[in-house]
Amino acid sequence: MIYSMTGFGKAQKEIQDLQIKVEVKSLNSKFTDLFCRLPKSLSAREIEVRNYLTQQLERGKIELSLSMQRANESVSTSLLPEKHIEELFSELKRVAKQVGVESVNETALYLHALSMPNTIQAEQTQETEEEVEALWQSIFEIIQEATQECKSFRLREGNVVEEKFKEYIAAIKLGLDAVKEQDLIRMPNIRERMKKSLLDLGLNEDFDQNRFEQEVVYYIEKFDISEEKVRLATHLEYFLEVLKEGNGKKLNFMAQEIGREINTIGSKANDSHIQRIVVNMKDELEKIKEQTANVL
Repeated sequence: MIYSMTGFGKAQKEIQDLQIKVEVKSLNSKFTDLFCRLPKSLSAREIEVRNYLTQQLERGKIELSLSMQRANESVSTSLLPEKHIEELFSELKRVAKQVGVESVNETALYLHALSMPNTIQAEQTQETEEEVEALWQSIFEIIQEATQECKSFRLREGNVVEEKFKEYIAAIKLGLDAVKEQDLIRMPNIRERMKKSLLDLGLNEDFDQNRFEQEVVYYIEKFDISEEKVRLATHLEYFLEVLKEGNGKKLNFMAQEIGREINTIGSKANDSHIQRIVVNMKDELEKIKEQTANVL
């Protein structure tokens, strides 16, 4: 079986008075690129979370987002605590009046209230260290649930990609069969074209047949694609074997080897019909290459 690097999983649960939500998503990448968005109170746990994600998801651009909110708190779309700012602003005006400031610049006071510490909320929830420690095991279980859902998503995507791979390989095999059929008549055609060219030059039928046959043998060796056909067939079979392993890097390497044989067949064949077949085979190979970039 193969796993796609594209995946998504989420889990949420209410623990005591906290609503905890975890989302895990991943995209394709050559390397492991992790990003964790955790509440500040859980920052000490980030290494543990990163190690778990690396172990479970292995490779890709992986992002985890964890949010905690008290169940009795409404969701605010603003990062500014309006009530708190209003209280600060009123208190600043009161103090200014108390100390005898005759002309109060309310705009300046308001800007000062905005700049005071703790005015901007970094997070919607603030948990004490003791509360976080008590809740951590339950929170980690939610992270595990979301991660496993992401893995399941990857497997489903991988099954779809696997079927696509089989279709593309089957199409290339059909192209190879067509090349083999055309190759049976290609060399006799080359021989006839060479003979016709000699006759067009004004030579009679009694030209040196031995020399002619030597030249034919030379061109046969030059245009021979027997080895390329065998190697291509072998690579196609091995690609399907690697597909069972689910190794994306190996699949990418095999796609390159398949491409090398297809290109060589196209360059050596010297046959317009085979060239058209090669173009179609290359088209199927490009589809394979696109998909291997997203296989784990």
